[in-house]
Amino acid sequence: MAKAKNIYYGTGRRKASIAKVRLVSGTGKITVNGMDVHEYLPYETLIMNLSQPLELTNTKEIFDVEVEVSGGGFSGQTGAIRLGITKALLEYDSTTSKDSENSFRKVLKAAGFITRDSRIKERKKPGLKKARRAPQFSKR
Repeated sequence: MAKAKNIYYGTGRRKASIAKVRLVSGTGKITVNGMDVHEYLPYETLIMNLSQPLELTNTKEIFDVEVEVSGGGFSGQTGAIRLGITKALLEYDSTTSKDSENSFRKVLKAAGFITRDSRIKERKKPGLKKARRAPQFSKR
């Protein structure tokens, strides 16, 4: 009989992006929308940003990360993935660890990864070109 795989889920949101994250025991491979993370994201800094929770908790080589992300641009998607990974790690920690001193929550909270970044695009106002950009003033 095969050993049952433990799967931990987390959902992250940032700007207009939503990421559904699954942590599966594995070797540290990150897959985004069926593609390797290095193929999907164009910048190495974005990849470093989304893997920060795994590095902080020393679980980078323990889990494979499978992500479905939609909406927004690369930056928003990266933030959503990071929050999703954080929530999945918290779910993993709550099922495995009973020691509150060495919990992931303390470490991730201190780094600011648990808080959702609620900043979204401001709506366009009537009479303006964008949300705050007014038309150019002409005296004559």
